[in-house]
Amino acid sequence: MKILVIGGGGREHAIIRKLKESPRVSRLYCAPGNGGISRDAQCVPIAASDIRGVVDFAREKEIDLVFVAPDDPLAAGMVDALEAAGVRAFGPTAKAAQIESSKVFAKGLMKKYHIPTADYRVFDDPAQALEFIRRRGKYPAVVKADGLARGKGVILAGDFAGARAAVKTIMEDKIFGASGSRVVVEEYLTGPEVSVLAFTDGKCIRPMVSAKDHKRALDGDRGPNTGGMGTVSPSPDYDSRMARTCMQTIFLPTVEAMNREGRPFRGCLYFGLMLTPDGPKVIEYNARFGDPETQVVLPRLKTDFAEILEAVAQGRLEELPIEWSGGACACVVMASGGYPGRYETGFEITGLNPDGQLQGATVFHAGTACRDGRFYTAGGRVLGVTALGADLRQALAGAYAGVGKIRFKNAFFRRDIGKTGKA
Repeated sequence: MKILVIGGGGREHAIIRKLKESPRVSRLYCAPGNGGISRDAQCVPIAASDIRGVVDFAREKEIDLVFVAPDDPLAAGMVDALEAAGVRAFGPTAKAAQIESSKVFAKGLMKKYHIPTADYRVFDDPAQALEFIRRRGKYPAVVKADGLARGKGVILAGDFAGARAAVKTIMEDKIFGASGSRVVVEEYLTGPEVSVLAFTDGKCIRPMVSAKDHKRALDGDRGPNTGGMGTVSPSPDYDSRMARTCMQTIFLPTVEAMNREGRPFRGCLYFGLMLTPDGPKVIEYNARFGDPETQVVLPRLKTDFAEILEAVAQGRLEELPIEWSGGACACVVMASGGYPGRYETGFEITGLNPDGQLQGATVFHAGTACRDGRFYTAGGRVLGVTALGADLRQALAGAYAGVGKIRFKNAFFRRDIGKTGKA
């Protein structure tokens, strides 16, 4: 198989390194890729959002499967365009991807099909949203931009002043562009957060091993939300009993709901869950592999990844048993100082070998460039240093030992991944 992976971050690097293990894969391309990915696949200078460019390249190179990893091209219909051109793709159509690209759609789906989630209201007028929050008088208030916002479209307001600032930022200042034309205001849920990714061909759903993501920038779960500063798998809060409950009340009902709505979902369906005192509830859906959850989930996959992708694309997932390793996996993200706000790039990264790796850990490159055999920072999240272990303690020790060997100017990382009670 010749496979083209769309995207250029740590998630895509993890996908590519797992595909490299498959004897079924003869050639790997990545568009656009990054410095580290260039050591494992042929990077091609096509933007992840360039649907026509991707279709043309896939046809020219006779690509057997295109793996569309990021949310934007999925929402824009890249899978639709590939399939119309006779190219097999892994990922949902634009209609199915709306489960992520519109929080209003997702909340309406859950309400209609009785899938447990937080109570909510939808507003397209800032004054009405604020009046509802004021009358409700419960804090923190959760304010979410309707559309895609690079994982940063959720603001927790601790009081009315914070709510007013949140609504202004999203709806009036349009910090997330058109994604903030509508907002969802919902109740604040409490409990451990868990991420569960699942393969589905629209008929069968196969959950992957669980993960726990740490979104806050600073130790102790302080600072602004980021795209993710580290992850562990499995989640210490998600056991087999909880998995069975989620399968019956959330996972299967979601797949069936999408079918009933005429939007069959094929690809990776991500469930962001809150394990509340009243049972598990959905915080959000994603229509693709999460980042950085992928970096700790895929290293634990034992079954041939390419074979799974084929089974999903061909609608025969039920025929394929999927195996996972025991133990644990941990990923610590090394970021550029200032992230998720302003940050500088272009600093040389030292401590890596010529392949962008180091002994004792796997380094997934998220924001790097490679020039003259040297690696440089080229993004907010730069590296995801990842290690497997017999248990979480051993995995974390391996990941942090790897972090200790790497240097670049203004680097920062959380020192408490896997050790805090919150996500």
